[in-house]
Amino acid sequence: MRCDEQLGVVITGGASGLGAGAARALAALGCRVSIIDRANPDKSVGGVYALSCDITDSSAVENAVDQVVKERGIPRVVVNCAGIAPAARTVSRSGAHDASLFEQVIAVNLTGSFVVASRFAARMAALDPLEDGERGLIVNTASVAAYDGQVGQCAYAASKAGVVGLTLPMARDLASLGIRVCAIAPGIFETPMVTSMPAELQESLAAQVPFPKRLGRPSDFAALVRQMIENPMLNGEVVRLDGAIRMGAR
Repeated sequence: MRCDEQLGVVITGGASGLGAGAARALAALGCRVSIIDRANPDKSVGGVYALSCDITDSSAVENAVDQVVKERGIPRVVVNCAGIAPAARTVSRSGAHDASLFEQVIAVNLTGSFVVASRFAARMAALDPLEDGERGLIVNTASVAAYDGQVGQCAYAASKAGVVGLTLPMARDLASLGIRVCAIAPGIFETPMVTSMPAELQESLAAQVPFPKRLGRPSDFAALVRQMIENPMLNGEVVRLDGAIRMGAR
């Protein structure tokens, strides 16, 4: 697939952070980008169609899919960036980990990503095949926490490990339909959660990255998304995008 005006792309969590970075980059290439976000979608990104949706609500997702297809046609690419990352220990001074918080993280980061991917994949199946019989691509966002989960990240790490585990079987499920599935596992990136930290802490985090010694940028994430779109041999694969960092316990 080529990143041009013929390519329809849907990005969840596209109102900020990695999702917004991918939306801007792909829109700049001429792609017909649609943003789905629980927050007010960033309509300042040129050439995008934006709508609000809570991806933990399957009915809302169905409605969002219908709306995107009605307004922009069936997309060939879905990039799942929506996610949350609250920190809580298994047992803290206040007691055991809040079960509802754990369930919420799984609902957004794992279940929500699966529901969005599966619903759009069902629509992609109706598209005419391109070269090699390809009909579409799903890119889910994991995290290095799936492998190097730190103190207080049980819920987040479990949800992202689920995204990693989802990648290959979903790719195999959808192979007969010509739909590829990949995932990106970012390290420490310049997202609102990180850029809201004190400058000294940001510098300390950047210093932990072997090379390049800086925080990842949304443009780095967007560049890998583009490569996944344009390289048909990337399928069933999780790519760490982290400057070779391996996170310590804290």
